[in-house]
Amino acid sequence: MNRMAPVAGGAAIAVLAAVALAGPSAARDDGIPAATPVGAPQACISRSRISQSLVRSDSVIDFVMLDRKVYRVTLPQACPELGYEERFGYALSIDRLCSTDILTVLRNTPLGRGASCGLAPFQQVKLAGRPKQRS
Repeated sequence: MNRMAPVAGGAAIAVLAAVALAGPSAARDDGIPAATPVGAPQACISRSRISQSLVRSDSVIDFVMLDRKVYRVTLPQACPELGYEERFGYALSIDRLCSTDILTVLRNTPLGRGASCGLAPFQQVKLAGRPKQRS
């Protein structure tokens, strides 16, 4: 059975892919948390193990797993309106999200659907900690 599963910015289900990061991300001014890669990129992750998806921009999504591991997906090309809508859906025939899958932006309009965009590998990352505040 093939079905479309909607995903919101803080929802429990998500999809996408990550491009391998060569090293720690530099400090960013685009609001995307810096991240350090952990291990080699993976082609797939288990959809049922996703706890939360965090749409960071038109091209970056972080998937937080039930075990608190984070997989960053950096799309090969920006997906129009993804960062604005912060919602997407996908169709799967198995319980795995893979770099060969496609997501569709879900709009909050009568048309409902936006761009469909291809994924990339999932890169496990360690997100940079919050800066310590001065007392």
